[in-house]
Amino acid sequence: MTLLAKLMLATVATMAAGTVQAKTPAPVQDKPVNCDNCKEWNAPVKPFNVFGNTWYVGTAGLSAVLVTSPQGHILLDGALPQSAPLIIANIQALGFRIEDVKVILNSHAHWDHAGGIAALQRASGATVMASASGALGLQSGTNGKDDPQYQANPVVHVAKVRKVSLVGEGDTVKVGPLTLTAHMTPGHTPGGTTWTWTSCEGDRCLDVVYADSLNPYASGDFTYTGKGKGSSPDISASFEASIAKVAALPCDIIIPVHPGTTDVLGKASRRSGTDNPLIDASACRAYAAEAGGLLAKRLAKERGETLPAEAKGAAHAH
Repeated sequence: MTLLAKLMLATVATMAAGTVQAKTPAPVQDKPVNCDNCKEWNAPVKPFNVFGNTWYVGTAGLSAVLVTSPQGHILLDGALPQSAPLIIANIQALGFRIEDVKVILNSHAHWDHAGGIAALQRASGATVMASASGALGLQSGTNGKDDPQYQANPVVHVAKVRKVSLVGEGDTVKVGPLTLTAHMTPGHTPGGTTWTWTSCEGDRCLDVVYADSLNPYASGDFTYTGKGKGSSPDISASFEASIAKVAALPCDIIIPVHPGTTDVLGKASRRSGTDNPLIDASACRAYAAEAGGLLAKRLAKERGETLPAEAKGAAHAH
């Protein structure tokens, strides 16, 4: 081989290495959030197939879902800032690439579901999409003043998402053959968004619901009825409407933003052969019914009314 040929090969190799390096994800670890539940929530779990082209890539206590296609993927939520490396590792373990994620969707902008989005956007170059209120939270890195948990102490700040595209009720997000639909479900946050799509295995297609939190938890003096020391408006009717909306969605599989709410990981571990406990056409109605009971209990307390006998349990943070 001539010296000129060797030099040309070396140049090509250097250029190729540069190309590979450019595609390697940038460092994804932003400043972690420390909270009472963070270690438990962020425990790693093995990623798994939910159904068809829907995959669970989140952590033990915080959902993140990947919907895949040959033309690119859509990722839902980013969990905690310290969850981003785990989500990327889970995507890679399934044989996919973070660089092929074209869109990142958010359920709501609290730091336990959106804290990792800035790092995931940097690593993937994806477009981030959220509701108008959710976008404000993502771009500011903290709760807005109209958030029921705005008065949480201490105030938590996470990395800001530089650019967010807006979605509204019924808007669809498309990547190749993928179509995901946004459903505004305010209550837990003013910008809460539930997402739906269809996944298929052969000729069998199922409706998948990524359900935002319907948990009526609030901080400080905030009230959903607008009563008491808080100066918030009465949002009880809109919260009730969100719960009813989720109950009425076409729903074969539900994945809530906290997987433990419907035992997503436990159901996945119990699958055998053709039996998939994640498939449950009544799951969305059950999820909404539990939330409705918690909200009824909360509203009755705020109004000074007798608590409904069927309203059991207590709302918890996030």
